[in-house]
Amino acid sequence: MKHNDVQKIAFGGVIAALYVVLTFVAAAFGLASGAIQVRLSEALTILPVFSAAAVPGLTVGCVLANLLTGCAAWDVVFGSLATLIGAAGTRLLKNRPFLAWIPPVISNAAIVPIVLQKVYGVPDAWWYLVLTVGAGELISCGLLGLLLYRAASRMPRLK
Repeated sequence: MKHNDVQKIAFGGVIAALYVVLTFVAAAFGLASGAIQVRLSEALTILPVFSAAAVPGLTVGCVLANLLTGCAAWDVVFGSLATLIGAAGTRLLKNRPFLAWIPPVISNAAIVPIVLQKVYGVPDAWWYLVLTVGAGELISCGLLGLLLYRAASRMPRLK
């Protein structure tokens, strides 16, 4: 295994661990789940701009966070899929970092409301859940993610 491969695996592992920790912090304040959620960990979805290793790191982190916070099995699957789709979309927009936060917002706003209704029986209208989940993602990915991008853009990058 090459040194660069080890760096990428380590970077992905650190991202996964940070995702779990930040989800627990948000959960402590009641922000990590439900119709209105602002997962601080979703700010990390900007990191695929810097490295492809962030995509599996975010996905593994989301799976672990969802399992450890007691989410239902279908939420673990589809919530993590939303994060994977968003992270892959961010990676595709790596050369346009000020647009790269949009894919996670769209994927979560489209998928999570269905999970909330079908898995948890949330009675709110789908469009309302799209708005509330989307608003939380705008805060997490848009505002916090762009602040993270600005700070991280001064650091050395992994390819």
